[in-house]
Amino acid sequence: MATLILLRHARSVANGSGTLAGRAEGVGLHEDGLTQAQGLVERFAGVPIAEIVSSPLQRCAETLAPLAAALELTPLDEPRLSEVDYGEWTGKAITDLLKEPLWKVVQQHPSAAVFPGGEGLAAVSARAVAAVREHDARISAAHGAEAIWVACSHGDVIKAILADALGSHLDAFQRILVDPGAASVIHYTEHRPYVWKVNDSGALAGLVRAERPAEDATVGGSTGGETAPAETAPVG
Repeated sequence: MATLILLRHARSVANGSGTLAGRAEGVGLHEDGLTQAQGLVERFAGVPIAEIVSSPLQRCAETLAPLAAALELTPLDEPRLSEVDYGEWTGKAITDLLKEPLWKVVQQHPSAAVFPGGEGLAAVSARAVAAVREHDARISAAHGAEAIWVACSHGDVIKAILADALGSHLDAFQRILVDPGAASVIHYTEHRPYVWKVNDSGALAGLVRAERPAEDATVGGSTGGETAPAETAPVG
């Protein structure tokens, strides 16, 4: 299967504003975010990207614009990678939301959290995971198993995808940090995903291994060189 680079949008005008932007219109990139977006061209230098898939929201489109132009690729909008629909919470101050009983549920038992007038985090996880797995299979078929592709999305959505790839329950996804502009790398195989990097803000050429991992995990840990399982896996 192909290799997925999950990219969170760059810093938006809502990040750090103290409000929950959600799917509100007109939320573009902060000046710092525009700098981050331009920096993606250098960060992706040397990485052969086959396709770009993105949340349709403005902040993701603005994040990808310089990179897509440099790669001469047109991002494919994928609504299932859109931000969480926070419903009645959209646009509200975080300080006010802290007083809501649901806030503690979101923090401690997110799989049970359903936002008033919006969607539940379990539903977000289901739609996002289905989207990346379907696109990964499609891109692998179209471009080959060595293909590398980018999916640009939002913090909670990416955390849900990573939790699934790590085999972690959604209730543990708040333990994962995903900063604006950061990249995480997942390689899906027939039997399990491999998570290579999480929340990385450096050069992306180093995020993609030269060889794909063996289908069977190496007992004792990878030696860093094998591309297929040995007859007897090394121990220690």
